[in-house]
This record gives sequence, C-alpha cells and structure tokens, in this order.
Amino acid sequence: MPRRLRSAALETRTARLKLAIRKKPYIARVGPGLRVAYRRNETGGSWSVIAADGKGGNWMKGFARADDHEEANGNDVLDFWQAQERARIIARGHRNPDADSGKPVTVGEAMDRYEADLKTRGGDAYNARRVWVHLSNALVSETVALIARSKFRSWRDGLVKKGLAASTVNRTIGALQAALELAATQDRRIANQDEWRKGLAALPDAEQSRNVIIPDDAVLRIIAAAYEENHHIGSLVEVAAVTGARVSQLARLEVGDVQGNRTDPRLMMPSARKGKGRKRIERRPVPIPASLVTTLKQASVGKPDEASLLTRADGAPWRHSDHRHPFERAVTRAGLDPAVVTIYALRHSSIVRQLLANTPIRVVAVQHDTSVVMLERTYSKYIADHSDALSRRGMLDTSRRVSEKVVNLKRNRAR
Repeated sequence: MPRRLRSAALETRTARLKLAIRKKPYIARVGPGLRVAYRRNETGGSWSVIAADGKGGNWMKGFARADDHEEANGNDVLDFWQAQERARIIARGHRNPDADSGKPVTVGEAMDRYEADLKTRGGDAYNARRVWVHLSNALVSETVALIARSKFRSWRDGLVKKGLAASTVNRTIGALQAALELAATQDRRIANQDEWRKGLAALPDAEQSRNVIIPDDAVLRIIAAAYEENHHIGSLVEVAAVTGARVSQLARLEVGDVQGNRTDPRLMMPSARKGKGRKRIERRPVPIPASLVTTLKQASVGKPDEASLLTRADGAPWRHSDHRHPFERAVTRAGLDPAVVTIYALRHSSIVRQLLANTPIRVVAVQHDTSVVMLERTYSKYIADHSDALSRRGMLDTSRRVSEKVVNLKRNRAR
C-alpha cells in the first residue's frame, strides 16, 4: 500500500529528500478522490496522479520528475504545487466547465471556475488549491443554489477540528466564499448568498500576527546571499527588502517604472490585485536609494521601457512560487531558518522598520499598498511602540522643576 502523508511532507525538496527510498509511492490528498503520488528514487523522485475511476477503483498515471536535484521548469520537472495542478488537469481530462451550463452549478464546478478566473487575471491560484485540499466529495457535489448554511458551518467547524489555526481557517473559508460569489455573478438562479455568508462566517480573534520580523543586518545578509545565487534572484530580493512590496507587484514592474534621473529616485510600484473589484493596476511612487537605481539600470540595459524589470534567468517574469527554492538557499546561506523566514519577512520587516522610525502610519500604509486598519490589526505591538515614541515628544518634563518660591502675579492696586 502507498504510504499516505500530510501534504507538507512533499511540499519542499528538503522534506522529500528525508523520506526513505522505496518503490511504493508516498501519496498526499489534494482534492476529493484525487491524490498526488511521489516515488522516492535513487536519482530523483517522480510525480504521478491517482484518481477515482467512478467504479469503486482508482487509476494511476505518472507525468513528471520532481525537482529534487534540478530546478522546476513547469514542463517535465515540477515542484509540488505544479505537480498538484498538473494532477488536477489530468484527472479532469478535457472537461469543458461550460458544457453543462444549463444545469445548476455545483460547489466543485464553482471552484473550477474560480481557479480558472484567478489564472486568467493573474491572481494566486493557490487560493483555490487551499480549499480543494479540504473539500469532501459530498460538499463538492452539492448544488450551490440549494445548499444550506448548516452544511457550510459544519465544514468550517471541521477545519477547526482538523487542527488548522483560526487564521488559516479564515483564509480557507474566504477563498471558498469568493468562489461562490463568482458563481452567483454568473448564474442569476443562485440567490442564497446569505447561506454561505453566514455559514462561513469568519472565526473571531483569528488575526494574531505570525509575521516574522528580522533585523536589518539579517536582511542585508539575505540580500548578499541572494546575489551569490545569481543577480536575478538577488535583484528581486533587494527590491523586495527596500520597498516591502509583494512578489506579485515586483513581477509586474517594468523598466520604465524606474525614475532614477531625479534627486529623489523612486519606483512606480504597481498595486496589488487585492480587494473586490480591483481590476485596474495603478502605480504609486515608492522611494528607493540611488544605489538600487544603479543596480536596476545595469539589469535593464538594452531593454525597452515596457519590458519586465525583474526577471528569472530565462528572461520570463517571476511567477508565484518561482523564487521559493533560490530564496530558501539564500536564507540558509545567511544563517537563518528557511522554514521560518520567507520572502514575506522582508515585507513585514520593512513595515516595522518604518513604524519604528516614526514614519506616519498613513504613509507606511500607502507605501506598502495596504490600509491603516490592516496595519493596526497586524502590527499593533509595533504601532504601540511608534505611538509611544511620538507621545513622549510632547510629554511634560517634570525634572525641569521651577523654584519652590511662589510668586504672586497679582498686581498691587494703586491706592
């Protein structure tokens, strides 16, 4: 029998290489009736898909090598997340999600459309995959227009019973809600939005910060180590550390966004595709040091203004998880734990650095393309430090006490 694992045991190269070499594959559930199988070999692992055949049995098909000893290329060498996506495509075959458009849409079909929509508009398809891992066969087949809130509530509570953190539960149910809302906009027969809005209500007190904040000397070590990898990942990491921008924003930077011929150089940073209805990408100026301008100018020699500013070694823009393995190696080389320090730690550290430097919170929010409310919710400890420093500027200094002698300021009246 193949050994069933939690997906975390297959998600990273480091975790997979700790598994014993054997002929029987290790498997992880990635959806209802769908498994990704990993075979640990002497020379390198391989990926297969195991899916239900609809007759009470299963079928298995190999499709790619694992990125155990070589970089994933999205084709014949895949990391876990790419393998998971390929497995779904193979399992679904060439099914057209619109072929049965006259039938009421199911939860599973709503998830398919949501994932396709994310890919079409350049969103993070992992938002859909995080839901698929936890969906049951029964819920997948439910008709969206008829499902009751009790089933949604039961599913949400089941995530808690699995041991998921409250913040993870909220992110997962939020993605499912987004899929159902999209389905409702495409099918006017779906009029029961209250069922999932109330059944999938967010858990209270879940916004406890797990953000990793690293000191400036550690950030500088990571940047240096990233450049030792190559200048492509080095440039990405340096810009991420300086601006605190998300990787999705950095991937959309163009050569023309560098405004270096100024006394106050800056980048015109694209906004993130976050929030309802945000379809147009806006650009906001973010200050950068002259040293970074020099680095970016050198990296963009000969490129037109509309070309991607930060690219992978093959010249293509960075995608969602392309940076993961080289960044992990850079973090390890810098003497830190890659299981703790992700590239998002650079963003968190940038925000905290500005807060502790007494930069107004509203300015910090604008520079990092977020809101004051989100900063207050996520970085409350550091905002308290920030506000404390500001308050002390106007504090009465009682050490400068005047003479104890009381002077009567009342003028003597003329007699």
